[in-house]
Amino acid sequence: MKVTIYDVAKQAGVSISTVSRVINNTGRISEKTRKKVLAVMEELHYQPSMVASALTGKRTRTIGLVIPDVANPFFSEIARKVEDRGRELGFNVLMCNTDNNPDTEEMYLSLLKQKSVDGIIIGTTTKNYTVLNELLQEHFPIALIAQDIPELAIDVVRVDDFLGAYQAVSHLVSLDHKKIAIMLGNLSRTSDKYRLQAYRQVMEEHGLEYDEKFVIYTDYSMEDGKRAALELLRSSLRPTAIFACFDSLAVGAYQAAKEVGLHIPGDLSVVGFDNTILATIVDPPLTTVAQPIDEMGRQVVDLLIREIEGEKSTKQRVILPPELIIRQSTKKL
Repeated sequence: MKVTIYDVAKQAGVSISTVSRVINNTGRISEKTRKKVLAVMEELHYQPSMVASALTGKRTRTIGLVIPDVANPFFSEIARKVEDRGRELGFNVLMCNTDNNPDTEEMYLSLLKQKSVDGIIIGTTTKNYTVLNELLQEHFPIALIAQDIPELAIDVVRVDDFLGAYQAVSHLVSLDHKKIAIMLGNLSRTSDKYRLQAYRQVMEEHGLEYDEKFVIYTDYSMEDGKRAALELLRSSLRPTAIFACFDSLAVGAYQAAKEVGLHIPGDLSVVGFDNTILATIVDPPLTTVAQPIDEMGRQVVDLLIREIEGEKSTKQRVILPPELIIRQSTKKL
């Protein structure tokens, strides 16, 4: 037989309203009583009904997380940090993986709203401005992570992509590399644009040629990174260094280099971006730009929940500093 709120109240020796206040984190309750009620809920395996809470206009203590590719270590690490921080603050997290498909993304945004989540964190390269504007006009709490839409008034937490790329390319120039290629996505993410701008600026500042043949576009995947790197490394204009705008693309470059018989860093220096687990398990370990993933996950959840709780009315753009982590994948030319 299904356990009800009445069963919890009876066993805990408190009123139904007290149990309700514990569930919804409202009203004044002593810490002793709160812990007692939570212990009984766990003992009885009681699960509050999200649907019932939504129908009565109460919060469901649930937030949605929309990411483009859970197989990408960067986004899987983001998801873990968001989930951890949400749990710390008493919120469940529903994760939705779009596979970089805008139609899937639109479906998930609508579905999450129908499920009466309290807010949504978006990490995709969303182009569904109509859906986003509708949600924002309804004052539905939304925050972006590792992405930005400058034309919308929306909470954002991201790294300084321009500075990170500037550090990466400057590092390669300091090692006397002049033929430096950049591998990035399809410019659908604002991060791509900032990183490409930084690459171009460093090259121009040092009097190095900006050659479009060294600007390589991919679909963000490791497999496509390898394909693109193979074309680049087999050409007569082979670079001496590659700046890969994602660690996954850097690993693709590693695979391509091995296939054509080049050694890293002896024949080719490689720098990545993200500092995911991939950077430490490849051989040699990857020089990369670290994003503060823990801090990004914490701050985006905090911003969203503060809006859910009505503790803030203004939107914030939080831009965190990157850090270049030098390992063994780069070498002086």
